Amino acid sequence: MGLEKDNPQLVRADSPTHRTGDVVLSGFEKYRHDYQLYSLQDAFSREELEAFDARVRKQIAQPEYICELKIDGLSLSLVYENGMLQVAATRGDGSIGENITEQVKRIKDVPLVLKDPINIVVRGEAYLPRKNFQKLNLAREEEGLPAFANPRNAAAGTLRQLDTKVVAKRGLATFLYQEASPATNDTQAEVLDYLASQGLVVNTQRVFAKNMTEIWDFIEKVAAQRDTLPYDIDGVVIKVNQLSQQETLGFTVKFPKWAIAYKFPAELAETEILSVDWTVGRTGVVTPTANMTPVLLAQTKVARATLHNVDYIKEKDIRIGDKVVIYKAGDIIPAVQRVLFDKRAERTKPLAIPTVCPACQSELQHFEDEVALRCINPLCPAQLREKLIHFASRSAMNITGLGVAVVTQLFDKQLIKDVADLYQLSVEDLLKLDKVKEKSAEKLYQSIQASKENSVEKLIFGLGIRHVGAKGAKIIAEKLTNLDHIAAATVEELSAISSIGTVLAESLTKYFALDGTTKLLAELKAAGVNFDYLGPVKRDDALLSGKTVVLTGKLSQLTRVQAKEKLENLGANVSGSVSKNTDIVVAGSDAGSKLTKAQALGIEIWTEEELINL
Repeated sequence: MGLEKDNPQLVRADSPTHRTGDVVLSGFEKYRHDYQLYSLQDAFSREELEAFDARVRKQIAQPEYICELKIDGLSLSLVYENGMLQVAATRGDGSIGENITEQVKRIKDVPLVLKDPINIVVRGEAYLPRKNFQKLNLAREEEGLPAFANPRNAAAGTLRQLDTKVVAKRGLATFLYQEASPATNDTQAEVLDYLASQGLVVNTQRVFAKNMTEIWDFIEKVAAQRDTLPYDIDGVVIKVNQLSQQETLGFTVKFPKWAIAYKFPAELAETEILSVDWTVGRTGVVTPTANMTPVLLAQTKVARATLHNVDYIKEKDIRIGDKVVIYKAGDIIPAVQRVLFDKRAERTKPLAIPTVCPACQSELQHFEDEVALRCINPLCPAQLREKLIHFASRSAMNITGLGVAVVTQLFDKQLIKDVADLYQLSVEDLLKLDKVKEKSAEKLYQSIQASKENSVEKLIFGLGIRHVGAKGAKIIAEKLTNLDHIAAATVEELSAISSIGTVLAESLTKYFALDGTTKLLAELKAAGVNFDYLGPVKRDDALLSGKTVVLTGKLSQLTRVQAKEKLENLGANVSGSVSKNTDIVVAGSDAGSKLTKAQALGIEIWTEEELINL
């Protein structure tokens, strides 16, 4: 280690010093993924799986599925160039994550150098084995520290450690399950075998299935073995095995249409409802939350549970003092499943439903087409506060340091009234906040200023427009390129964009038609907030506009990421598999089955030199 410190030019990519820690980071840097990391649609019943299968069969006559264990851990993206680990990042919002390369280097089963000098982006899961989790909690108890609730929380906490010595000690592990970059194989099964051949760890417990009976048999088998596994799982992932068929099926705004995650039934627990809080969200919806006697549920202590809305409360007849059965919806959000009426005390009364907003005392509305109570006062302080918290969140404008406590103070001290006021704040203003010193005030100010440079889809999502999620905002921004263009677009123009429906289009046009929105956008523009889309813009007159291109083999002058970026800048759609719809295949050395298939189909073949010359 001393030799490397004195002679940094001698540090090898696979040096054992990368495994031992001894690096203390000052913070986490953002990392923009070269390939979108999608989440999976969840299914909680056989009927939902059968509906998924029916959707697939509308486009694929006889699909073959591959069923894999759903590891309960943290999603990772690993970037290798010339076979050497360059970047490890969290999934984040699928487009931007956090660089955790130094932390992941301390996970012993992650190879720092692959078997072959290839360029590849791999997706997988980091987790804490059960035996290491037990050892960790025992050590924390001996030190007088609180125990982690479950292995997943412990893994998440470990990867957030700035001191890499801590990461090295805790014994995280990984399973890799997908090539995020264009695949060099034809099936998911071949991808897994290929990853294993390069030294990456893949889970071997998987089966092929041709129908729902075979899929359900595997799910039941795995469910029976779940408690005996050395790691936590929370379900089974079902994917179409053929990559060309995956390409045919494509994606929704949020999910791949060729995969689904079956989640095991939620664990149940019994507790008592002590009181109910009513809180106002950024859209004005007033949501009830039950305060309960604390109880252990899915390895986590739970004391609050959502009651969803007024109709839900009335349907289940939930009252203060009731004994109830709770569960974690999607293994995340605690909710009330049912009331134990045989244990109800006498003379309990139906829950009182508020008629005025708990934040501003305005009369609440219960519209016919909604189940929610809603405060429609545009100056409601709770709504304004929640909107700013959303605006500053990671998936939106990503303003580090602007959390709930700071936002609350900014409103309480009347330093801001809306999100535009944020950009008028000075360091001196921020120093007026409690417990904010000069250094943290300067960092927050710089974070606010840096957010002005975000690509416009971040701003669109941050505005909190109803029905507009992060992915939808990006699709619209990519197509129309500028917020002024988007604000002026009609319902017809917006709904003509692929994946953008009428409901979302109508919501956008209504929002941009408001006088308050016009004023807000003018203030944001005057403050210097970027209104342009900063990603690659595909032009109709580009040389490869409308062409589908596949990369295969080893490239000598470009990385896969660079080649993909160049092709996209030329207007091409870069695909991972060869089909009759492929226009061009760019073949490097050692090109395999994709090149053979392209030649058989008579597809145009380019060398890397031809791509560079173009």
